Amino acid sequence: MPAKGRALYAISVAAKLAGTGQQNIRLYETRGLLTPSRTSGGTRQYSDADIAVLLRIGELLEQGLNLAGVAKVLELEEANVKLHLALKRARARARPPA
Repeated sequence: MPAKGRALYAISVAAKLAGTGQQNIRLYETRGLLTPSRTSGGTRQYSDADIAVLLRIGELLEQGLNLAGVAKVLELEEANVKLHLALKRARARARPPA
């Protein structure tokens, strides 16, 4: 089984999985919304995590956000995840030994 986040898909497959066009994906990359890995020859490779981001971008666009709004939401969602993890670690350290 492939490792989580491992690049698996070419841009054409990623576009089909995300229900968008290849040009849109290139635009999202240009705008910093997505950073796929690349082969030594420069070919983009998309992971399952990248596909999830593409799907989230599509949801946000459908809700009426522009790309700047999408970027901010993605940034805030990522920060929120990091804060939740930090809080979980802090609570685990603060628990008295059983």
